[in-house]
Amino acid sequence: MTRLAVDATVALREEPASGHNRWHPGIEPRARVRAGEAVTLECRNGLDLALAGPGARDVTGADIAALDLGDPHALTGPVWVEGAEPGDVLAVEIIELEAGLRGVSPVIPGFGALADLFPVAHCVNWSLAGGVARSPELPGVAVPAGLFPGVIGVAPSPARLAAFARREAELAARGAAVADLAPGSAVPAWATDGLRTIPPRELGGNMDTRGIVAGSTVWFPVDVPGALFSVGDLHFAQGDGEVSGTAIEMDGAITVRFRVEKSPAWRPRFPAYTTPARPGRPEFATTGLPIRDDGGNESMDLTLAARNALVELLGWLTATHGFSREAAYALLGAVCDLRISEIVDVPNVLVSAVIPTDIFVGQS
Repeated sequence: MTRLAVDATVALREEPASGHNRWHPGIEPRARVRAGEAVTLECRNGLDLALAGPGARDVTGADIAALDLGDPHALTGPVWVEGAEPGDVLAVEIIELEAGLRGVSPVIPGFGALADLFPVAHCVNWSLAGGVARSPELPGVAVPAGLFPGVIGVAPSPARLAAFARREAELAARGAAVADLAPGSAVPAWATDGLRTIPPRELGGNMDTRGIVAGSTVWFPVDVPGALFSVGDLHFAQGDGEVSGTAIEMDGAITVRFRVEKSPAWRPRFPAYTTPARPGRPEFATTGLPIRDDGGNESMDLTLAARNALVELLGWLTATHGFSREAAYALLGAVCDLRISEIVDVPNVLVSAVIPTDIFVGQS
């Protein structure tokens, strides 16, 4: 079986032939595989932090503050899938995911659903063993493994790359938030016109969808010959919404198998996926409505309702369990699910912020 190795003890820019951090159709494939053939791709963590090797140490807030945010994500690939042509659909079956020994949940200033409440960089360090993640900052918490790839997708055609770049430039011109181009951080260095991996797009990318696990199949429209599949940003666990901006980020590996669907009856505009059934878990939830801090009411504002639900849950965690606000916020990114509970009752939508209570081990 083909295995694409990376040296996770060094950054991608020190081993540029092992992967890339831009979407671009001109990046040469690292491997060519037949449909039906399994391939394992080793992956660096999404922030390309040194979590492995003899020189590895706990990541600090100062380390996070010093990050070049043009670097994420270090992707492994591309993989050329024999027979895949533009107009086809690539079905990617996820066979297995492997976790490293350590994980991190950074709090990055300016990033996350409550970014304005956390202006100082911080990092929660986790040990990953026995199927759970534990951190000294969160005593009594054991987060069960829920391994999945944060970034997964295929390459755009030159025409699609130009169209994506144009529409995001138009957004920026209107004052909307878009990912910086950061040309000096591109790997390969020549791919300065490539797409940043920060947002998801029609061909996949930073989907951060925790339902895409071992046993899932993901479907992508194919834009270029060979599809040029890449993957990275593996997560040990994450809640729906990745509300703190990060999950439990880890090094690891993923094994996949490809199927090429010719002349499909349905070609997705956006990625689609299956997810295996999961057992139910006990949960605690806070809710939020679109009510401003000054008491005013906004109409049908999901973002404000979600923020209020998260602030309430943050308060519950700090008051009930004694965690610091920074550690509690990082925990929200790892385990909290945001759910739209209702979206029809004007003027107030209701959003639930849900946390599984089985993470609190040895507590009633």
